[in-house]
Amino acid sequence: MPLMTRALAELIGTFWLVLGGCGAAVFAAGVPDVGIGYLGVSFAFGLTVLTMAYAIGHISGCHLNPAVSLGLAVGGRFPFADLPVYVIAQVLGAIAAAFLILFIASDMGLHKEGQATFTLAANSLAVNGYDSLSPQGYGMTAGLVTEIVMTAMFLFIILGATDKRGIGSHAGLAIGLALTLIHLISIPITNTSVNPARSTGPALALLTGGQGLAASQLWLFWVGPLVGAAIAGVVYRLFEHKHTA
Repeated sequence: MPLMTRALAELIGTFWLVLGGCGAAVFAAGVPDVGIGYLGVSFAFGLTVLTMAYAIGHISGCHLNPAVSLGLAVGGRFPFADLPVYVIAQVLGAIAAAFLILFIASDMGLHKEGQATFTLAANSLAVNGYDSLSPQGYGMTAGLVTEIVMTAMFLFIILGATDKRGIGSHAGLAIGLALTLIHLISIPITNTSVNPARSTGPALALLTGGQGLAASQLWLFWVGPLVGAAIAGVVYRLFEHKHTA
């Protein structure tokens, strides 16, 4: 499949991930009495990956995430030469989804009395962050360690689930459920990134609205996931070398 065709699939898939996950958080998580809460948002993110795995897995591999692309490259499953194009496509898809969420959310509750409304603030659009942007007030070090560990485990699961020695036809289910579990663990800490593109889209959308705090913290949600992904890529290769020895 040509690189640009695969990149377009990645753009669409990452758009779906951010629209589904962050959209669920913005539109449905905080609705009084019937909101979906942390549990619902966790499943929303997992379901975006699960559904896209079967929609575009055969086209692009369904990375949807610069950290996944890097981890697969380090793990010997993806060419480093294709990495920049994949990352650009993923970030563009995430940005497009974030601006769509912002556009739709601006209409929240305006046409019916007593409904939840949307206010543009530093923590809007399900942004990732630490200190005051952490849902439960966790600091930078806790956030960085969480993102490294969660992404490392995510990539380890992806590498194992897609290993040709495994049960590959069910990889999408394992990966989607892994992302759900990761969100159940870490939403209170950083609002769960494990995905630099997912963090970049909402942060940039808020920045254009004059809220720049998430953008100033964005470095952590590139460094943490990329470091964690690279660690997993290196570690999983040890299992492959042992198998072939």
